[in-house]
Amino acid sequence: MFYNYFWWTPWDLLMIPGLLLGLYAQFKLNAAYNKYLQVGTRAGLSGAEAAREILDRAGLTKMPVGEIEGRLTDHFDPIKKALFLSSENYHGRSLSAVGVAAHESGHALQQQAGYALFNFRMLIAPATQFASHAWIWVFILGMVVPTFHPLINIAIGIFAVVTLFQVVTLPVEYDASRRAKLQLVNLGLVQADEAPAVSKVLNAAAMTYVAGMVSAILQLLRLIMIANGNRGRR
Repeated sequence: MFYNYFWWTPWDLLMIPGLLLGLYAQFKLNAAYNKYLQVGTRAGLSGAEAAREILDRAGLTKMPVGEIEGRLTDHFDPIKKALFLSSENYHGRSLSAVGVAAHESGHALQQQAGYALFNFRMLIAPATQFASHAWIWVFILGMVVPTFHPLINIAIGIFAVVTLFQVVTLPVEYDASRRAKLQLVNLGLVQADEAPAVSKVLNAAAMTYVAGMVSAILQLLRLIMIANGNRGRR
């Protein structure tokens, strides 16, 4: 019975659109990023230099811009209040490198401006980190042990935190890209005719967050349907 309810149910088909969208988003990101990784900016700035310029112009002169290993591991750490760029984008002088660096700088500008959704995402981040690992074990225990069936609803509630984080993340990422595009053009870090290429890279990156949100919503729906089916058979 556990095998029927958990390891395979008709509701598993709900995950297919999210999976396909995720694969498509990753393909689009890799294609756009790799294409414009070969195209240098006319200003000749590296990603690190572009990020430094954006931060300095915003008055964030003491915020460090560091280098980190990996590919597309770029991120802004709101706790350390520091930017970290992958080596490829830290040293690279391409439209991709500058675009990604500007995007991460956009998160720093969000924090500086007290952007509400950014602050809310930061507030629920610790709970999300816990929830992303805990929900599956609570759900399995509720499915396997009849005495613990109420844990199924608790697991769904825990996963709802993960889903909420994904929903909030989407507008936060789009807003960071919007700020990045404005800063790059307004500060003359890219020319007007270079801006569309940067937009393609950032828009492709944003698609991965769309895919993450859709997958989380569908997974939440799947868990609810499995729980309802389980109750109907008890």
